[in-house]
Amino acid sequence: MKIANSRPALKCLIAALSLVASAAFGQAYPTKTIRMIVPFPPGGGNDVIARIVAKKLYVRLGQQVIVDNKAGANGIVGLTAVLQAPPDGYTLGIVAAGPMAVNPSLYDKLPYNPVTDFAPITNMVNYPLLLVTHPSVPAKNMRELLALAREKPGTLFYASPGSGNSGHLAGELLNSLAKVNTVHVPYKGQGPATADLLAGQVQMLYSSIPSVLPMVQQGRLNALAIGSAKRLSSLPNVPTIAESGVPGYEAYSWIGIVAPLNTPRDIVMKLNREIVEILREKETEEELLRQGAIPVGDTPEHFSSYIKDEIVKWGAVVKSANIKAD
Repeated sequence: MKIANSRPALKCLIAALSLVASAAFGQAYPTKTIRMIVPFPPGGGNDVIARIVAKKLYVRLGQQVIVDNKAGANGIVGLTAVLQAPPDGYTLGIVAAGPMAVNPSLYDKLPYNPVTDFAPITNMVNYPLLLVTHPSVPAKNMRELLALAREKPGTLFYASPGSGNSGHLAGELLNSLAKVNTVHVPYKGQGPATADLLAGQVQMLYSSIPSVLPMVQQGRLNALAIGSAKRLSSLPNVPTIAESGVPGYEAYSWIGIVAPLNTPRDIVMKLNREIVEILREKETEEELLRQGAIPVGDTPEHFSSYIKDEIVKWGAVVKSANIKAD
């Protein structure tokens, strides 16, 4: 009788111990080094943001967070590595507009599905693109540039680091919304594109702010307008493209973070909380703004929805402009 009566209590005890063990497992994460894969070379915006966050995650989590650059094929190489990693929270992936929102329209076959193959954690920052021109361009503001483009269609050339990147699409979006005809000139990287702009071989470039700000400050390039929804506090005198005659225009390069699909929900949420808090730290915010980045920090659900919206938005631009992968 005693044994029979003890069975319910025993079951309750086992259940309680299981809950404790599960909670302890969640609280214990991480217990070893975390690898953060960046699908681009060192030194670019994605790499800079990843290293800022990795450094602060190390402090908060008590485990080393290493940045692993796996560049190639417009981010495909790095994201494939994330896709193939164990879903245990110890491999994370830095994602951006190009690999996640543009590649699905550029390539007939991708080894990953940006919507279904990853566990979104958070969008970390938006990088509004700055439109800069060579000083020889007679237009000194955005409205004058639009007037010039309409007066002389096909005579304004804009550089980009390659077909299908955010700078290329920003130019095609302007062509579509403003009903102008500026001509894209692809280069193999930001360096060659900027060099030819400085030499006056092309007239325009849509770029992340850190890459061109020193040249603007030196008077070697003119900053006409920015692709954000509102002016930046760091560049208060630079108007938005939307307020300069192209309503509804927004062109960002964004940088987020994901985990492999089926990573435990408690780990995803722990990483979300920690990274969002990092982005909201005053020191971090100031550092990001200096880099020309706007801190975001949203929920996994909102980031997932944002990725879907971006695929639709940029897919339409790719189709309209008949853009092909290099």
